[in-house]
Amino acid sequence: MTVIGVDDTDSRERGMCTTYLAARLAERLRDAAGEDATDAASVERLLLVRLNPAVEHKTRGNAALAVHTDADPDDALRVAREEIDAVAETDDPRTNPGLVVAPGDPDDVPNGVADFARAAVRDHLSVADADDRIAAAGYRSAGWKLGRGKVGALAAVGAWAAFGAGEDAEGEGGSANGDAGDATDPWTYECISYREPDRVGAPREVDAESVFEAANDAYPAAWDTVDRETGQLVCVPHTPGPILHGIRGDDPDVVRAVAEAIESEPVSRRAVFVTNQGTDAHLRDAALADVEDGRAYRVDGTVADAPETRRGGHVFFSLRDAGSDPDSGSANSDSESANSDSGAELRCAAFEPTKRFRDRVRALRPGDRITACGEVSDGTLKLEKFAVRELDRTELATPDCPECDRSMESAGAGQGYRCRDCGTTAPGKVERAVDRELAVGWYEVPPEARRHIAKPLVRGGFDAPVHPEK
Repeated sequence: MTVIGVDDTDSRERGMCTTYLAARLAERLRDAAGEDATDAASVERLLLVRLNPAVEHKTRGNAALAVHTDADPDDALRVAREEIDAVAETDDPRTNPGLVVAPGDPDDVPNGVADFARAAVRDHLSVADADDRIAAAGYRSAGWKLGRGKVGALAAVGAWAAFGAGEDAEGEGGSANGDAGDATDPWTYECISYREPDRVGAPREVDAESVFEAANDAYPAAWDTVDRETGQLVCVPHTPGPILHGIRGDDPDVVRAVAEAIESEPVSRRAVFVTNQGTDAHLRDAALADVEDGRAYRVDGTVADAPETRRGGHVFFSLRDAGSDPDSGSANSDSESANSDSGAELRCAAFEPTKRFRDRVRALRPGDRITACGEVSDGTLKLEKFAVRELDRTELATPDCPECDRSMESAGAGQGYRCRDCGTTAPGKVERAVDRELAVGWYEVPPEARRHIAKPLVRGGFDAPVHPEK
């Protein structure tokens, strides 16, 4: 076996997509790895690995790709270089492709390479880090310009061993557990359909009715295909590039069937990728005092102030260390320091693109205990989902007169309340039950606002009731 890892061949402005390069590369290897068909190779799977979404040098999804093949390593290196030269957007100063070719089975990579892959999903790594691991493993590699793509390319090589081979995780058909939300399976699937080259750059022609019909028939095994609340076709990108649509889900046969059921402009090629999308692989458990910018977390805390809607429609509130509150425990038992009484606070935000999710955030109130998930940037956690653990269901209110049921009035500073008509008194405000719009459980951003690696609630495996967005 040979593993080919590639990354950073696309451009935010010019388009392209590294998945397209991987699909082309797989086709060439299948057709003929050498000069004639006798050198044709088989491709066992295409692997699409979403890396740390908080990395500065990335395009929108920060994806790295691996091709698992039985091609000779020398042929694999030559063909991969030719494909990168042919389609990578190297004229973009931010595009710095990288290529790594690793002989051997993908689940037998050195521990250092698997560790590198795990770190690439949650941390920040350098080209020097990648070069050191590549040299230690004896792999062959190539870089274009700054060669920054070697970081993702090596991570893609190590991902299969780092996150587990899964069960029947075959990218081109094959069986898989179709139960949505198998929390033990580290992989999901995406079937990507590509446009004919002469159509790239023109408006995409996709029949919305056929997309919704196929999406409804396959839900929840295929998810994030559409946003049923807004009518958005989530599977159809708005950025320039060769992708026509991408269907994500828990079963390779289901995502392919949905893709084939969509009526659209002609499809030039189609490929099924094994991915870590929809898995929350980027999240790490931590206490509020331990979070750092440029990483994504799952943290527990108590809402410290009322959510505030600011200019632009963004909603902000502060989360206080849950350990600061008497009798409060940590909902996140995996965090070693979650029960510490650090007094730490963290600002949380639901930004305007999360749309109706902001109403869920606005419904929070001081004293609510929650678990919040998201990337931290500039000291602010960008909410992807949150779980209500305990709701504050009372408020302090002016007491009513027990004789006439009218609201009492203040008797003066520090003198409590009294009813002027009946003469009754009360020492202070009283607790009163309030109705809450929220219930205990998980809430998430809508499909159109979800980042690729974030896990939809419909996949299951969560530790509380879920309130999924469809």
